[in-house]
Amino acid sequence: MAAGTPATHVPVLCARVVELLAVSLQAPGAIYVDCTLGLGGHALAVLQACPGARLIGIDRDTDALDEARRRLAPVADRVELYQAIYHELPEVLAEAGVPKVSAILADLGLSSLQIDRRERGFAYSVDAPLDMRMDASEALTAAQIVNTWPAPRLVEILRRFGEERFADRIVRAIIAEREREPFDSSARLVTVISSSIPVAAQITGGHPAKRTFQALRIAVNGELDSLAGLLPEALDALAPGGRFAVLAYHSLEDRAVKTAFREASTDRAPRDMPLVPEALQARFRLVTRGAERPGEAEQEENPRAASARLRVIERTREAA
Repeated sequence: MAAGTPATHVPVLCARVVELLAVSLQAPGAIYVDCTLGLGGHALAVLQACPGARLIGIDRDTDALDEARRRLAPVADRVELYQAIYHELPEVLAEAGVPKVSAILADLGLSSLQIDRRERGFAYSVDAPLDMRMDASEALTAAQIVNTWPAPRLVEILRRFGEERFADRIVRAIIAEREREPFDSSARLVTVISSSIPVAAQITGGHPAKRTFQALRIAVNGELDSLAGLLPEALDALAPGGRFAVLAYHSLEDRAVKTAFREASTDRAPRDMPLVPEALQARFRLVTRGAERPGEAEQEENPRAASARLRVIERTREAA
């Protein structure tokens, strides 16, 4: 059976996500939003655990929506699917006629389908077109970035999105190689990246192309901008008692989530104020203390879970 099909998809921290979100989905008709539906693994598990809940599933990838629709067929009467980017949550909820929801999940990063389908160009371990678009209808590809963006801009995205300390060396090598011949597939780019990083630095930190490919993917899909748009909108969409769970896979994502959750769960009054007025009291509380990580058994079974960090927040009261 081909990798990446629904039968082989293993959702990260699935049991824990269900446990934490099911608390808010016990009322008949409770709305659960999966902002990054992917292959529908988390969504199916939540709906099976919460038989009265309904799903609004969002994904920008039409291939993922097609696969998820098949996977969710047994509960299709409780499912509405939308092609959108997760920061477009308010527009989706308006179209669905839903003002507030009971639970939201954002499983950031790549889906198994995107990783496993070679032609999508996300994996650095196989030779593939330099595409990396989560939505194939978008114009910008990784090849366009690598072949046309000026050196300072390339260095900026490798440093900012990939936290790549050898960004200057890698970009100099890319510029020299693209002048000889444009890049059209990943294998040649991986070779150029690997040859730019000192051998001693390749001993730790994973594959030498990992950080550059991450940076290109984030730039192609505008992921951090979308996340920055999603976080306040998702918090605002929660009804009292509603929970928002986020699975992040690298420090840039997790840092943004941590900051947004900390600010939302902190009173806005001065620290020395003896009694905090209701208008200045926090409207949310942290459900997870820090980020929860997959256990060793799950990481061994599903290596893609190794870098996952789960944070959950709950709305405790309506906005003033």
